[in-house]
Amino acid sequence: MKLVEIERKGGLTPARFAAEHLKPMKPVIFTDLMNPWPAKSKWTVDYFKKEYGHLRVPIFSANYSKPGKTYMVPDREMDFRDYLTEMEKGPSDLRMFLFNIFRHAPELCDDFATPTIMEGFIKSFPFMFFGGQGSKVALHYDIDMSHVFLNQIFGRKRVVLFAPEQSKNIYRHPYTVASYIDVNKPDYEKFPALKNAEGFECILMPGETLFMPSGYWHYIEYTDFGYSISLRANESIVRKIKGVYNIATHYVVDKGMNKIMGDKWRDMKASMAKKRANEPVIA
Repeated sequence: MKLVEIERKGGLTPARFAAEHLKPMKPVIFTDLMNPWPAKSKWTVDYFKKEYGHLRVPIFSANYSKPGKTYMVPDREMDFRDYLTEMEKGPSDLRMFLFNIFRHAPELCDDFATPTIMEGFIKSFPFMFFGGQGSKVALHYDIDMSHVFLNQIFGRKRVVLFAPEQSKNIYRHPYTVASYIDVNKPDYEKFPALKNAEGFECILMPGETLFMPSGYWHYIEYTDFGYSISLRANESIVRKIKGVYNIATHYVVDKGMNKIMGDKWRDMKASMAKKRANEPVIA
């Protein structure tokens, strides 16, 4: 498995971004996209505790992707203030994700702006992601097929990316957007096609924005307790249709079969992924 460092760039114009990254579907880290945002300095831990600590928020642990009736279900709810305090104490696998705090606090939308780097930003779906030091986000791609602009507000994250054409080499599970390989300790005996996998990696710093093109696989590890806001964009009708199809098939089928079959369903998907990875390439 080969990983190369993601480029960092400042001063990108929409034309350069389109030519160098959007059209070729190549990730990049913007060093200055967030510079005008008040959120960059305003959204501190103390600020969130003081102003929004009373909110009840869904909390997920590493059990999130385990098969069975609890598949993709929060472990519990707790006050936002208590969660933040717990995360400050040290390593934890507890995360908050796809949490639309802006529905509860619309005034926070004044602290960031929709980028003008490309067309097609989906203004109704800004999400925040929080994670404890050492928590991990399993390798997956986003089901709606949007481009993702991940804006790091606090703490650092290690991010590993694979292009969609690497799906076979990283053993994508059928009917899902998931892969269960260990990018930190690749097992080439169990997953021999991993030797052919090529991807990207970075340590995303506060104030930086990572562009993840549509369909890109991403593994995320919280180097520190931290949080970010993701903005999504989709300028393609074809890609939007594919996203709707994914939601209608992958999400519904996979979640339903997990509730019915549990571990047996995951074993079936793993077997199909291995078979696909071992199929010869036809020129």
